[in-house]
Amino acid sequence: MRPARDSWLNPTLGFALCLLVGATFASLHVPLPWLLGPLVAMAVCNFAGAELRALRGAREIGQIAIGIALGLYFSPEVGKYVLSHWALLLGAGLFAIALGVLSGMILARLAGIDRSTAFFASVPGGAAEMTLLGERYGARPDRIALAQSLRILIVVFIVPFALTFSGAHGSDPYVAAPGTTLDLQRLALLVAGAALAGGALTRAGLPNAFMFGPLALTIVLTACEVRLSSMPTVLTNIAQLLIGWVLGSRFERRSLASAPRYVAAAVASILVGIACAAAFGAGLAWASGLSVATLVLATAPGGIAEMCITAKVLQLGVPFVTAAHVSRVFLLILSTGPVYRAAVAFRHRFDRR
Repeated sequence: MRPARDSWLNPTLGFALCLLVGATFASLHVPLPWLLGPLVAMAVCNFAGAELRALRGAREIGQIAIGIALGLYFSPEVGKYVLSHWALLLGAGLFAIALGVLSGMILARLAGIDRSTAFFASVPGGAAEMTLLGERYGARPDRIALAQSLRILIVVFIVPFALTFSGAHGSDPYVAAPGTTLDLQRLALLVAGAALAGGALTRAGLPNAFMFGPLALTIVLTACEVRLSSMPTVLTNIAQLLIGWVLGSRFERRSLASAPRYVAAAVASILVGIACAAAFGAGLAWASGLSVATLVLATAPGGIAEMCITAKVLQLGVPFVTAAHVSRVFLLILSTGPVYRAAVAFRHRFDRR
């Protein structure tokens, strides 16, 4: 007889719990209830030793729906608006690199771990990509994965609550694909095309393929004014639930208990990173004249799907925030390896003096 963790009952119970807690959070008007509710439910239960798991592929299904929903914002006018702020997008991406270096230094000092592990654990790029990249350079993949998961968890909690209670909701003048209506047959066609795009990028080895593929396809269609269908709210809520379900399932009691000093140091470095990112975003807003809330969200060191969902729910510069996080992830994935090698070479040269 298979252990309970490996049976079909385990993910079924996890999904039911996520659905219940998500609905409860929604009734209590908690920010991002369908993302935070499942995330909280799974994380708390797993920290208590329940060992709940999510179905394989659930996050990818959620990303397809979110990618389509975000892509529907990119009308030709919005695309021109986003491109006109390319300097801000580049600045936000370069800041993310500097933030990873700073957070890594703090983590290495507080946790007493090697600098390689601390660096890759602190870069706000894709969690899976940083774990794999760090392993190539001799860093500890388990520690990187733990810190990256904690980063997403903490940022997803703090940023939406902070923006909501600051009264930042509803400052986005753009809406998704004006004039687009719900057409179930065309929506099914769009979802199928988005899934194929995600699969193609996966085969090509690109990160977050089931986010970027559907997003890129929908942006192209929307920019060309090919309006197949809108994305119903109930599907985006389900997508958030699936993403929260998977994120929460990553946490385990033994991972926290095995390295309490490392966990405490990671939390401290993440909090410093959030504060630095918020200050930088506010500075960009002051310099550009754009909304402070939008720039703070655009520079927040969270996961791309989670931060873009926040922008969509709070109606905070969805196209700009999406573009900022997409460009940030690609810039970090392309530059993290070279930056690390350059830092190692500089340190060796400095030590020889």
